[in-house]
Amino acid sequence: MNKQRPDATQFATDVRRSAEEAFDSGLYCAEAVVTALAKAQGIDSDLIPKMATAFCSGMSRTCGPCGALTGAIMGLSLSLGRSNARQSEQASFAATHELVRTFEKEFAGRDCDKLLGCDISTPEGQAKFEKEQLYTRCERYTSRAAEIAATLLAKS
Repeated sequence: MNKQRPDATQFATDVRRSAEEAFDSGLYCAEAVVTALAKAQGIDSDLIPKMATAFCSGMSRTCGPCGALTGAIMGLSLSLGRSNARQSEQASFAATHELVRTFEKEFAGRDCDKLLGCDISTPEGQAKFEKEQLYTRCERYTSRAAEIAATLLAKS
């Protein structure tokens, strides 16, 4: 990874705000994060949120990884990923490892059910999600995952 850009803090703040706005407009966690990171990299396509939809809600409500985290991984890969088999995966893998470590350290988990304290694939989990307004946690995860990924991109 190269030296950090002088505007790295502002870049991360702008991406975080963009993800928050996307989430507040109705996009789900993975969609909001990858869209914000894509836009920050000059990529604007209706395909961006579309490819992320099934990653939302812990991989389509299967208690899998947090959608905000998977959206951030997709956003990192837009910049650091491979476009052919001869290229190295190391930059993408290293940034992803750092992203996951930071996210887990901050939130004590990475899977949707653990982060929310319920299984949102069940009626009981959906009721708890609504009653306890757990979407506010999702807002926080979305915001922070986008910011962490943007910070890593700014360092690359």
